[in-house]
Amino acid sequence: MKILVTGYTGQLGYDVVKEGKKRGLEMVGTGQAELDIVKEKDVHHFVASLKPDAIIHCAAYTAVDKAEDEKEACRNVNVNGTKYLAEAAKAAGAKFMFISTDYVFKGEGTEPFVETDQADPINYYGYTKYEAEKIVRSLLNDAFIVRISWVFGINGKNFVKTMLRLAENHKEVNVVGDQIGSPTYTFDLARLLIDMIQTEKYGIYHATNEGFCSWAEFAEEIFRQSGKPVKVNSITTEEYPTKAVRPKNSRMSKQKLRGSG
Repeated sequence: MKILVTGYTGQLGYDVVKEGKKRGLEMVGTGQAELDIVKEKDVHHFVASLKPDAIIHCAAYTAVDKAEDEKEACRNVNVNGTKYLAEAAKAAGAKFMFISTDYVFKGEGTEPFVETDQADPINYYGYTKYEAEKIVRSLLNDAFIVRISWVFGINGKNFVKTMLRLAENHKEVNVVGDQIGSPTYTFDLARLLIDMIQTEKYGIYHATNEGFCSWAEFAEEIFRQSGKPVKVNSITTEEYPTKAVRPKNSRMSKQKLRGSG
């Protein structure tokens, strides 16, 4: 099986390629240098020449706060880039997997969101990812849409690396304690995505590691496991204003995933 993975230079794409190779699959990872997904002709030409059996689309504009100002750049990558890839996958007869986000939800309440809950994004990044989901569904009857959250891995930027960096010269940090979600390790996620792409069990899925915690609790665990004597002060979202509004409830139910074995 030949699988094209976009966003290879990011933390998830990197682990997906690694996992596929480990299983003897033919993995082709691309970053922006190899394939600029906002260039429609380039995307169609690249996919038509490669003839992949599947595309796992991990590439995204993920700078959530910056996206509020750089709307065009964010839309180009997340909406247009996804559209071109989905069209190219259709033309090539390749399976298509789009990586989406918990940010498609408004994030109110305390109940975990199920796959069929109405999306209602509250920031521009989330809005573009939901727009992309709709495009994928309209173009392809058979596609995987996988919503992930709070990812961290060895490659790229993430919360774990930020906390470890802060621990180098801080004895105390303020971290938001009223946003709840599931920290998700890209190594685990990659194994799941490679499992999924080899099936025909298409649809929308929520894919996270087990359990829920706040960012503050996550920070405490990071410092505990790394042996860093850093005190975590749990603060409210309102005490840590950001350009983009974040959902307070990022809990997602994995009932569809469990139902699909």
